[in-house]
Amino acid sequence: MTSDAVRRVQSGSPWEESFGFARAVAAGDRVLVGGTTSFKGTVLYGEGDPYEQAKVAFTSAVEAIGEFGLDIGSVIRTRMYLTHVRDVDAAGRAHKEIFDSVRPVSTLLVVEGFVDPRILVEVELEAYRGAVDS
Repeated sequence: MTSDAVRRVQSGSPWEESFGFARAVAAGDRVLVGGTTSFKGTVLYGEGDPYEQAKVAFTSAVEAIGEFGLDIGSVIRTRMYLTHVRDVDAAGRAHKEIFDSVRPVSTLLVVEGFVDPRILVEVELEAYRGAVDS
């Protein structure tokens, strides 16, 4: 695969520049969206609210695949990282509201923490560019 076959999208996150990564990368028939939180610029949305953080983070991740002409119907995998097991139901409710009609494969992990202690939820997703309605 040539570098011409790979396209990257930035979201403006301050960590993208300082760590040297892209929000989303399209390569072949896949679009991968890296760790996305409820930060938009320097503002954290849903502070203290795992449901709101999950909803904002997944909405941002879906917007990233929109840069490649894809929508929620193209999502085939999601991952949710939480700092507290107590937040599983709240994050799961946000996931269901967004992805219930699509039903992607999903993984949920509880982790030690994130780069900012106010972050309760971080998400990733993968989309398929050859998706066909079935």
